[in-house]
Amino acid sequence: MSDKINEYRIEISQSQLDDLRRRLDNARFPAPLPGDDWDTGVPTAWLRELVDYWRTEYDWRAAEAELNAFPQYVTEIDGQRIHFLHVRSPEPNALPLLLTHGWPGSVVEFLDVIGPLTDPRAHGGDPADAFHVVIPSVPGFGFSGPVTEFGWTTARIAKAWAELMDRLGYQRYGTQGGDLGAGISPEVARVAPERVAGVHINGSPVFPPLPLSEAELASMTELERDRIRRIEAFMREEHGYIAIQSTRPQTLAYGLVDSPVGQLAWIMDKFREWTHPRAVDPGKIIDRDRLLTNVMLYWLNGTAGSAAYVGYAQPGEWGAVNENSGVPTAVINFAHDIGIRRYAETENTIIRWVDVDRGGHFAAMEEPALLTADIREFFRTVR
Repeated sequence: MSDKINEYRIEISQSQLDDLRRRLDNARFPAPLPGDDWDTGVPTAWLRELVDYWRTEYDWRAAEAELNAFPQYVTEIDGQRIHFLHVRSPEPNALPLLLTHGWPGSVVEFLDVIGPLTDPRAHGGDPADAFHVVIPSVPGFGFSGPVTEFGWTTARIAKAWAELMDRLGYQRYGTQGGDLGAGISPEVARVAPERVAGVHINGSPVFPPLPLSEAELASMTELERDRIRRIEAFMREEHGYIAIQSTRPQTLAYGLVDSPVGQLAWIMDKFREWTHPRAVDPGKIIDRDRLLTNVMLYWLNGTAGSAAYVGYAQPGEWGAVNENSGVPTAVINFAHDIGIRRYAETENTIIRWVDVDRGGHFAAMEEPALLTADIREFFRTVR
């Protein structure tokens, strides 16, 4: 295996874009179900409008140029192609920061925080808060996909991330992530505790062991009990996608890799459910072009199956109690999030816990300024 790092530039062929346009032009939509609202999934009328925008107004070439404005690279680690953005700060004492996305996200999640994190001086901040950022595509996602081997657990991904940072010459660095990234980021600290200065998570790395006793519920704050109620509602009303992706990801992939409308609907369902406020059109919370660029990384690489497989087809480690790395850890919970500190502390050294009343699951896209500020404040204490 070579440890060579090669420069990379996204260059999607026009034939791929022409094929996408033909598929969108000829898409078949199902008849609306009664009410045509979000209770039964993505509404037909809503999706038709977004597909029409995708066909006639969205500009992939502009998105491609925006992505290519950031230095990108590929390397092979543990037999897997790894794609990543690596943006160095102009500040000489910047701290390296490893950012990990989740599902159904991609490196696109972080585009709005790269500038403020790497060059705070140019964005009204303190240059002492600067970071060199490394943003890999998780194996199976985007330009790191697909995967060809079993076993890409969070622990294996964390080992690959530690190897990547070693290849880049970074001996001390921080980690940050949400969703799948909230599981991987603390795992990197377990793999290389002497190298990781601190772990920052949006959301929670640990979920409560349901069902809870009446006594335990009574000991909670009202905010914590609300989060338990929302977890229970999620398990009743939304858990189906995990059941499918963790048991039959390949069967699902045939429809999503063949139909751009199907891929769009599958991802938009989660952006609607997980952005905040939930009742607001996700395209009014996150720019529609940004939403479509994220979907394009799944469509162009045909990674619906491998992203599902890596994201949710994990072995029984989910729910197992991990060893505490001892690395200082910060958690910020946005309004949609469901973290409860007492459970997170079972396997993490939490030194900062922040609850805010706005923002959703896609923190770097929904509340980039607030997320950036919290990252800066935490890492001031551990640099």
